[in-house]
Amino acid sequence: MLNEKKISSRFIYFFGAFAGILFGYDIGVMTGALPFLQHDWNLENSAGAIGWITSSVMLGAIFGGFLAGKLSDRLGRRKMILISAVIFVVGSILSGIAPHNGILFLVVARILLGLAVGAASALVPAYMSEMAPARLRGRLSGINQTMIVSGMLLSYIVDYLLKDLPVTMAWRLMLGMAAVPALILYFGMLRLPESPRFLIKNNKLDEARKVLGYIRSNKKEIDSEIIQIQETAREEKKVNQKVSWGTLLSNKYRYLVIAGVGVAAFQQFQGANAIFYYIPLIVENATGHAASSALMWPIIQGVILVLGSLLFLVIADKFNRRTLLTVGGTIMGLSFILPAILNLLLPNANSMMVVVFLSIYVALYSFTWAPLTWVIVGEIFPLAIRGSASGLASSFNWIGSFLVGLLFPIMTASMAQEAVFAIFGVICLLGVLFIRTRVPETRGRSLEEIEKVGEDRQVNGKSAEIGL
Repeated sequence: MLNEKKISSRFIYFFGAFAGILFGYDIGVMTGALPFLQHDWNLENSAGAIGWITSSVMLGAIFGGFLAGKLSDRLGRRKMILISAVIFVVGSILSGIAPHNGILFLVVARILLGLAVGAASALVPAYMSEMAPARLRGRLSGINQTMIVSGMLLSYIVDYLLKDLPVTMAWRLMLGMAAVPALILYFGMLRLPESPRFLIKNNKLDEARKVLGYIRSNKKEIDSEIIQIQETAREEKKVNQKVSWGTLLSNKYRYLVIAGVGVAAFQQFQGANAIFYYIPLIVENATGHAASSALMWPIIQGVILVLGSLLFLVIADKFNRRTLLTVGGTIMGLSFILPAILNLLLPNANSMMVVVFLSIYVALYSFTWAPLTWVIVGEIFPLAIRGSASGLASSFNWIGSFLVGLLFPIMTASMAQEAVFAIFGVICLLGVLFIRTRVPETRGRSLEEIEKVGEDRQVNGKSAEIGL
């Protein structure tokens, strides 16, 4: 039973942020664990096994987000976050105690972990936005990104601190320790209330009023928000009854759906996660030194990611979305392509050159494509299709993440590493072309104005103004 007193908004935001840290930790921890696991299980020449073990979390996440979204409408946001935290704990422990050479066991355990990762990625931002006052919601996308990359950095630091342990113990502790932040999230969420929006949609008005009383400053603000939530819920119920998957590709919505889903897909197919998952192996391939001795590089990449996410919070509303994505994607593409060209022209060039260019890529990615993808996905879809279209965009994003994680070691086993990155570089430039020709500018435009651009472009065949 909740106490009859205000729940600190800082407490609520802390545990929202903590879930992002947990999400990032589970994405990043395999980066350091993989070299030790490879050595322990003799997987150095098993590119397929390495790809499946690494990418299995993303495979689970594809389904986790979808299932959690559906179940949270029935069970509540808070309860589903608690369930997800339990799955985090179980999946982390199972990963850490996998039997020797138990590749299938570890893949299944990490798919289970991925269900929780996907659920957290869908549930926590929704819960936070429904608890936060309207004036703070715009910052949540950027803050959530900062917390995710902070979690990745934390996992890299933990991996580095554990690197001198015996090989078998090192990777097991790295994976198993993800259970610790999951337990902290679980016990923190026990003290938090259910989302007032969920309560109102389920006709629990008195409970919703009580919860808003904990986190809002006065009765007038509470009454106004309850009325607004009720109106929004009625509108959503009305439009959701009419939406089918065919609706997404109708003339009215096709242009905006392709734009939003395309941005989400390109973000992953550009190859960022190949760096985040495999940077020690990339350094080993480039230098010939053991990957387990290259665990400082993930920390460097993690610091760059965190600094970039903080920079985004400063510049997010000062530049057009398309401008930032164009500049970022162009430099990212060149950072992948130039090492391949230089390697052809100067075969004896310093082997660490590719790692320097990868750091430039990460720096640009961190304040352009990484956060802006989700800003655009949140802005570009009209209300009538927002839920279904956002879910489709998220699914394509996770599918891209899964395929990059799975295929990168297989590709590098069959062709030069520089050639693989050059392929990703071409995809980056194709992403820029997509932004320039298929994505409207959303900064400073109302949702109605964005929807009108889509209708003009698709229905009337106009060359609608899509912004600089």
